[in-house]
Amino acid sequence: MMPTPRRGTYIPARLTCRAAQPRAFSHLLQNAVALGALIMVLAGSGCRKHEPLPRPYLAFVVNNQSQSIAVVNMASTQIITTIPVPPLPETAARRPKNNEIYVVSSSGKVSVVRYPEMTVAAIIDIGRSAVGLEFSPDGSRTYTLDPQAGRIVMIDCASRKVAGTVSLSPDLSHLAITPDGKTLIASDPSGNRLFFVSTDPLKELGNVSVGKAPGPLAVSRDGSEVFVADTGEEKISAVEIPSRTVLAHIEMGSKPSGLVLKPDGGELFVLSEEASTITIVDSSHDNVEQVLPVGKDPSAAAFTRDSSLMYLASAGDGFVTALDVPSRTVESALHVGVAPGALALTPDERFLAVADSASGSLAIVRTSPLSLVTVIPVGGNPADVFIPGWERDQR
Repeated sequence: MMPTPRRGTYIPARLTCRAAQPRAFSHLLQNAVALGALIMVLAGSGCRKHEPLPRPYLAFVVNNQSQSIAVVNMASTQIITTIPVPPLPETAARRPKNNEIYVVSSSGKVSVVRYPEMTVAAIIDIGRSAVGLEFSPDGSRTYTLDPQAGRIVMIDCASRKVAGTVSLSPDLSHLAITPDGKTLIASDPSGNRLFFVSTDPLKELGNVSVGKAPGPLAVSRDGSEVFVADTGEEKISAVEIPSRTVLAHIEMGSKPSGLVLKPDGGELFVLSEEASTITIVDSSHDNVEQVLPVGKDPSAAAFTRDSSLMYLASAGDGFVTALDVPSRTVESALHVGVAPGALALTPDERFLAVADSASGSLAIVRTSPLSLVTVIPVGGNPADVFIPGWERDQR
């Protein structure tokens, strides 16, 4: 007796016409029924409104005014804990090859947060102030600025103690490290110059004059060149690191406020809050390729690993924009809050966490298509958000 096909299942005509070899026919018919059912399941899955939320990613939100780290479960969209830290926390970064997150507070403290324990393992006093954080490639050391004292501070991550300092100039603003971990670069906006420091031993190598009020830095993937945003005028400067010489002053048409290097290293994206634009620079030839209008006051950006998409937060109008990089076109835009100032992609790149400094909230955003999942109150003036790759980070 032949099986009765499921209702709605398509059976090809060439099968229904065959009467010979009933066993073979029955077997083929069963396969067709199964195939039809599979097609229906797949079709049904394609009609789902949303993908499941990511598991088990956590977003660590740095709350500047609340003096805390809010840890948000991206799957349940709830705060699982709030970790107190010293006053005025500004940024957070994961220590390479370890389940530790370092939190820099401008009050002069660096906190070491262990996860999944969600505990503060140490608070390191580095001086009167603290700005920025750069790790050595192996995670054995980290470096930060003490702008009020005008110095770079080196921390030994094993002992969690200050292991060395080098004095440069007051009011240093930004810090970068070469990919090999051998050279640090610090911008000095009051002196209109960059300082270069070797990491082993920790000592000044020299400095070079650039444009007015140099600020944010971006180092090329091969470590041969550093770009600096000359925030006091409408240009950026490109400096060769080994020789410490200026290679080019690249005219922007507006004052730069941030630099983001594509993961493949081929292009540099220059944010301008003043003009609400992005200027795309060929990082190999130091020339401007294109200027694109974007949302008001672009404040932060994140690339997918393959460099095909860039997500941009605009603090002036509350939007997040998805930019298709190869075509230079806006794929989609989404209103997420009042003044989004920091964002992070989940390691699977399916979701964004967007911190809003004005509303004290974190928006969880689906990336494909760009759509809002929810908004969660997290604390006072969230300044940064960080999502470690949970499974990859486990030791």
